[in-house]
Amino acid sequence: MPLISSYFNDFLSLLFPNLCSGCGTSLYRGESQLCSKCLYNLPYTDHHLHEENKVAKQFWGRIPCHAAMAMLFFRKGGRVQQIIHHLKYSNQPELGIKLGKLLGERLLLAPAYQHIDLIIPVPLHKKRERQRGYNQSAGIAEGIAEVLQIPMSKVHLLRKSSTDSQTRKGRSLRFENMSKAFEVRNGEALKDKHILLVDDVMTTGATLEACGLELLKCGINKVSFATLAFVG
Repeated sequence: MPLISSYFNDFLSLLFPNLCSGCGTSLYRGESQLCSKCLYNLPYTDHHLHEENKVAKQFWGRIPCHAAMAMLFFRKGGRVQQIIHHLKYSNQPELGIKLGKLLGERLLLAPAYQHIDLIIPVPLHKKRERQRGYNQSAGIAEGIAEVLQIPMSKVHLLRKSSTDSQTRKGRSLRFENMSKAFEVRNGEALKDKHILLVDDVMTTGATLEACGLELLKCGINKVSFATLAFVG
């Protein structure tokens, strides 16, 4: 039976090829979502090894975050952009979990991330999440939580309003656009905790800053940030 099942799966892969989300080539048996070549050649930042990295410096003087990092560099037209596009628009929530696990493995090696109490993904507005079918940042957070063995919550931070596109806005306009978009529920349960906020892509940090400030209002001990990619 296992041999028959293997032949059947091989036959299905001919009809419906399983393609890498990074380069579009066919995946080999044992690979999922991303091929081994892409995983090896992605533009990793090593931010987790350096607390004073480019992402962390974006928040200096803006919000008292404990630590901040991104796993990958984002370049327009590059492989990471292709992966993010599949993550958000190709109905691939499992890709977010896989990438979250890769991110979590790096956080295991980072001293600043050793005492996190709860992981919270940046929320989507309910309408946007219904349209997409899932929150890609929640998938990343789920993967991190599985590796770090730390709980993840999608109920404490909510997006109460939809916002305009951030693409053509500068840092100040981005923050103004996001500053009233989020609210905390049951904040008493978060008091004195070290919260890790997770998002997919960071450009100016306005979204993470807005979320972090809301969490700090309810008396958390520390807030740290981790993103899949950094545009910079």
